[in-house]
Amino acid sequence: MRIAFAGTPEVAVPVLTSLVQTGHEVAFVITRPDAPAGRGRTLTESPVANTAAELGLTCYKTTDLPALTEQVASVDAVIVVAFGAMIPDALLDVPKHGWINLHFSLLPHWRGAAPVQYAIKAGDDVTGVTAFRIDSGMDTGPILSSLATTIRSGETAGQLLERLAIEGAGLINATLAGIESGQIIPTAQPTDGISLAPKITTADARIDWRLPALAIERHIRAVTPAPGAWTELNGERVKVGPALLDTALAHYTQLVPGQFQLVDNQVLVGTGSHALILQTVQPAGRNQVDAKVWTGNLLQQSGPQSELRFE
Repeated sequence: MRIAFAGTPEVAVPVLTSLVQTGHEVAFVITRPDAPAGRGRTLTESPVANTAAELGLTCYKTTDLPALTEQVASVDAVIVVAFGAMIPDALLDVPKHGWINLHFSLLPHWRGAAPVQYAIKAGDDVTGVTAFRIDSGMDTGPILSSLATTIRSGETAGQLLERLAIEGAGLINATLAGIESGQIIPTAQPTDGISLAPKITTADARIDWRLPALAIERHIRAVTPAPGAWTELNGERVKVGPALLDTALAHYTQLVPGQFQLVDNQVLVGTGSHALILQTVQPAGRNQVDAKVWTGNLLQQSGPQSELRFE
């Protein structure tokens, strides 16, 4: 099948690579324009643009999709993975089989920009990937295929996304084969079971230590690595890496929410229920460090009996 590909971040790369390896004719790639990145805010091309160059594919760095109408009309379908811009209605039916999006949830569950993050935050046991034909709504188009998978214990959003990207690559290839053979027919999404997963901002990623330990543990994993869970200590921002739930600590309620201390060579932090174990922290402008080392240094500076408390 002669196709095009539209995507931008690293999570889209496995699908693009797989399409080429499987033998599809990828006529061209569309990705977002180069954007500032890193502390130096240097203009940097997207991971998809970099991969397209490595594969020798024509790549358009633009969100002005109407300008590519002629190119889009020359392909049978456009595969979309985290492109980062809406497809104009006027272009939706230009390719023979439309624009086929790979979404990282089992639709209609978790429609929106952050399905993996919300699945982890909600404590879902199962998630998956869905291939659907884009229509004028937000992830509302008819489903072509889907694949379910379990969410592993302790898995972060970044780890789960990486795994879903690989599984999604296989799903897209199988979907295209099914479309070519006529075995796959688009099916309208169910009207029940709809949930929304809007973009998570940096403000949303702040930890509320008053919540129960389980909710905080899920919250941290859901926003790791981006935008990153954070809190404040003495007015300065501190990023917090995934914390550990330990059933042995179910009775440990001596710490007030946000208070942390070294106990038996572990950094315990109080929540709305019982203590969590901190593993890593990253003070503003510094590298990530072991929570035990960081807390020990704080206690040396302020005194072993000092109360340390996140805000």
